[in-house]
Amino acid sequence: MKLRPYQEEAADFLFEHDRAMMLAPVGAGKTAATLAAMQDLVHLEGTRFLVVAPLRVVTHVWPVEAPKWAPRLKVTVACGTPAQRAAALASDSDVVVINYELLQWLATQTLAFDAVVFDELTRLKNPSGKRFKAVEKILKQVHIRWGLTGSFTSNGLEDVFGQCKIIDQSLLGRSKGAFMQQYFSCSAYAGFDDWTPLEGSLERVMERIKPATYVLEPGVYTDTLPPLHAVEIRSTMATRAPYDDMRREFVAAFPDATAVAQNAAVVTQKLQQMASGFVYTPSPVWFSSHRFDALEGVLEENQRANTIVVYNYKEELAELKRRYRHIITLDDANAIERWNAGTVPLLALHPKSAGHGLNLQHGGSRIAFLSLPWSLELYEQTVGRLHRSGQRHDVWCYVFLTEDTVDERIWSALRDKRSLSDIAMEALK
Repeated sequence: MKLRPYQEEAADFLFEHDRAMMLAPVGAGKTAATLAAMQDLVHLEGTRFLVVAPLRVVTHVWPVEAPKWAPRLKVTVACGTPAQRAAALASDSDVVVINYELLQWLATQTLAFDAVVFDELTRLKNPSGKRFKAVEKILKQVHIRWGLTGSFTSNGLEDVFGQCKIIDQSLLGRSKGAFMQQYFSCSAYAGFDDWTPLEGSLERVMERIKPATYVLEPGVYTDTLPPLHAVEIRSTMATRAPYDDMRREFVAAFPDATAVAQNAAVVTQKLQQMASGFVYTPSPVWFSSHRFDALEGVLEENQRANTIVVYNYKEELAELKRRYRHIITLDDANAIERWNAGTVPLLALHPKSAGHGLNLQHGGSRIAFLSLPWSLELYEQTVGRLHRSGQRHDVWCYVFLTEDTVDERIWSALRDKRSLSDIAMEALK
C-alpha cells in the first residue's frame, strides 16, 4: 500500500531522528508511517524494535497493519502467559509488541532491543508513576526512542514534561521541578500548590521540542471547506454465537431471555443491535462490550478532544450515560450553545435530531458513529453538522464496525451511495 505524502514525510522524519515524536490525530496513519520507517531501519541497520501500546492497539492494530505497510517485517505480539510473553521476547522477530500494563513485568526480563516505539505516548505523562519508572530501567540500553500521540497538552502543559523526558531528557531537562519553576507560577490555595502556566509558556515549550517533533499540521481553513477524513474503527465481538444464531435461526437465546425476530426486516435490525453488543428481547441484554471499549480507546487516544457520538438505539445512549456521566444530549439546557463554546467534551446525537441548519461546527471537529443509520441522507446530514461552512479544522469521522457483521454491509452501501434496502437481505446470506 502507498503512503500519503505527509506520511512519507513523517516516516522520513523518524528515520532521520533517533529521538523523535509524531503528533497526529487518530486515523491520520501514524502506525503506517512508523512501520515504513521501522522497516527501513531493520533492513538497513539490523535494528530490533520493541513497541509499547494500549492492549487493543497491540492486538488489533500493529499485527494487522504491519503486512500492509511493512511486509518484510516479522512482528510478534507479547501477550498471554508469562511463558508466552518470554518466548515472544526471545524470538527472532524484528518487532515485538506489548501493552503498557506489562511494563513492570517487562522491566524484570532480559531484553535485546535497539529501539522502542511508544504508541499513545501520553500513557507515560506521569514521571512519578510505576510504569514510567519501569520504562526508565528498560531504556538504559535503548538509543532509538520514538513516541506517537494525538496531543501532548489536552490535559494541560504539565503533561508534556514526562512524555518528552522518556524520549529525550535533553528536550525539557531531567527535573520536573525545574520545568515547573521555569514555565509556571505557583500560589498556595487551601493548603495546596496551584501551578498556572506563565504567559507564552506553551509557545516556548513547543519551540524547544520542535526539532524532535513531527506535527501533522492540517492548517486552519477560513475560505474553503476543510478535508473530511472517514476512519474505520474495527473490533470483534467477545462471542459470535448469539449473532450467528440470530442470523441463521432468527432467534438468540440468553440465560434469562430470548430474542426473536418475526421476519427478515426485523432480523437485520436485531443484527445491527448485536453488532453493538446488545439486543432487545424486548428488554436490552448485553453480551459484549467490544464496541464501547473501542470508543473509549479512540477518545483516549484523541486526548478527550470534544467529540460528537452518534447513536441509533436508546440502549446505546443509556450505555453512553452509564460510562460517561458528563455526556449531554441536545435535550439538555443550552446544549448547542455550550457545545459551540467548546465546553462540552461529549455530545450524544441521534441522526434524526441532526436536522438541516443545525450548526455544531464551532465546538469541535470529531464525530464518532457508534452505529450507522440506514439512510444515506441521515448519514451525510449528520456529518454535515460539523463539516460545514465555518469549520476551521480537518473533520475526523470515526465509523465503528464489528467485523463480519451487518455493519460492514451498511457501511459499504453508504460509501457506494447505494440504496440500503438493497442490502437488507444480503445480511442474511
